[in-house]
Amino acid sequence: MRLLFAGTPEVAVPSLRALIGSAHEVLAVLTRPDAPVGRGRSLRASPVAMVAREAGIETLTPDRPGDPVFLARLAALAPDCCPVVAYGGLIPAAALAVPPHGWVNLHFSLLPAWRGAAPVQHAVLHGDDVTGASTFRLEQGLDTGPVFGMVTEAVRAQDTSGDLLGRLAEAGAGLLVATLDGIAAGRLVPAPQPADGVSYAPKLTVDDARVDWTTPALRVDRLVRACTPTPGAWTEFRGERLKLGPVRPVAGALVSGAPLPPGQIAVDRAGVRVGTATTAVRLGQVQPAGKKPMPAADWARGTRPEPGEGLR
Repeated sequence: MRLLFAGTPEVAVPSLRALIGSAHEVLAVLTRPDAPVGRGRSLRASPVAMVAREAGIETLTPDRPGDPVFLARLAALAPDCCPVVAYGGLIPAAALAVPPHGWVNLHFSLLPAWRGAAPVQHAVLHGDDVTGASTFRLEQGLDTGPVFGMVTEAVRAQDTSGDLLGRLAEAGAGLLVATLDGIAAGRLVPAPQPADGVSYAPKLTVDDARVDWTTPALRVDRLVRACTPTPGAWTEFRGERLKLGPVRPVAGALVSGAPLPPGQIAVDRAGVRVGTATTAVRLGQVQPAGKKPMPAADWARGTRPEPGEGLR
């Protein structure tokens, strides 16, 4: 089939590369406009745009996909189907109507679970044992369209959202190609999503990523892993923000028989423990404001927490 691919971040790149190497023809790529990055705020093309340009594929970067110029170009290209992976913008009805086989979205959950912008983060945050990826026909509702196929992926005990999303991006690329192969052959018909099991995964904000030490250690562990690498879990020490890498729940006490109070720091030969509502957690990498990430033990040697001091 003749395709227009829509996607923007690095997680969409495996799918684009897989489609370029498939029997299908990628006519053009729709991606978000170049965006400012870094301290210098210089403009940089999206990861998908860079791969498309390297491959000599036409790259379309409208401010919004309802732009009349884009819609005219889409109509002129006349793609058979438009696969989508994390494009980052709402596809209007006028665009959805152009390809005869519709827009096929690769979504990183087992629909109807975790509809929305952050399915992988919510799978980690809520302690799911298994998640996966789904291909479905895009429609105006939020991830509500009929499903073509799925692949499953186990959520490992130490997975961050970045770890899990990386694996799903690779597995999902194969699923997307197989879905388009099935559509082209006329052997694949999407099935409506079940009414039961619907859940939603809104984007996690910086405020959501602040650790509440009065919650159980398991909750702290999941929150930090869900927010790694973005938006990045954090807490405060002496009134300044301290970013946190993944932590490890451990049994421990401040003194014999006395549990470590929530947020309170204890430094020992093995590193740095922090109290929660249940057992303590041991810190891994931390990043003080204006500094590079470092092992928590190195941070503690430099800051020398006083007895009874803690994180907030």
